[in-house]
Amino acid sequence: MAASGGTRAIVAALLANAGIAIAKFVGFAITGSSSMLAEAVHSVADTSNQGLLLLGGRTARRAATPEHPFGYGRDRYFYSFVVALLLFTLGSVFALYEGIHKLESHEALTSPLVAVVILVVAIVLESFSFRTAIHESRPLKGSGTWWQFIRQSKVPELPVVLLEDLGALVGLVLALFGVGLTVLTGNSVFDALGTICIGVLLGIIAIILIIEMKSLLVGEGATPPVLAKIVDALQEGDVERVIHIKTQYLGPEELLVAAKIALPPGLSVEDVARGINEAEGRVRAAVPDARVIYLEPDLDRTRVAG
Repeated sequence: MAASGGTRAIVAALLANAGIAIAKFVGFAITGSSSMLAEAVHSVADTSNQGLLLLGGRTARRAATPEHPFGYGRDRYFYSFVVALLLFTLGSVFALYEGIHKLESHEALTSPLVAVVILVVAIVLESFSFRTAIHESRPLKGSGTWWQFIRQSKVPELPVVLLEDLGALVGLVLALFGVGLTVLTGNSVFDALGTICIGVLLGIIAIILIIEMKSLLVGEGATPPVLAKIVDALQEGDVERVIHIKTQYLGPEELLVAAKIALPPGLSVEDVARGINEAEGRVRAAVPDARVIYLEPDLDRTRVAG
């Protein structure tokens, strides 16, 4: 996985969320806080999600077969899409349900100080996980914004972990405010409202991830800067121009390039083969992810017509 960095971020998030989930369930058992329960279920969902991301990275490394000649690289997109669905169902929908239920029942909190302590500790642990995800994502992010990185990244794990950790941190703060205001006012409605806000937040994050992962799963081409590098690399040597080109990511680090290239008329079969091989070498040197390349030689019809 590109990702030894991606793997480190996933493992850091998994360990943090597993510990936080246990602490939150203990806190809920003591306090009865719906915010705490929503956050506990959220952490369980996140822990399961990181397990799925690791599983996707493992299955994606399987060798190509006659049935799947381009390999299993898109397994990472599939499992990331499943993660987004789980975040929506286990995280958002449950939190909204629990918040509305608490709003109707007006159940009081017991030992709220325990909930506050657990939430503060969880914020510290989640901040460590978020910091790790940012550190591992920065080399891939380049000079663009974080939003551009999430929208354009072909490596699904890091955007997923980044958004999950961000959602977890904001959710913890919302839960802390909900419990805190309930303690200060004695009104459990604030705990319920905090839970509903957590559900809305997780729903927004899940929808963003679902849209992005679906796009990758269906098939995305190279970004304009990468495409420009490929075209520039092709249009050297014997290649007069690129007549037509299509690209598609078969996996996070495997790009398919199919192009029709114009070669000078009168070349021998040996010269055509040499020109194609040299063009493929230039593309791979410029864009290492371009591992599967199909080039179709042709004449420049516009020049011939002229």
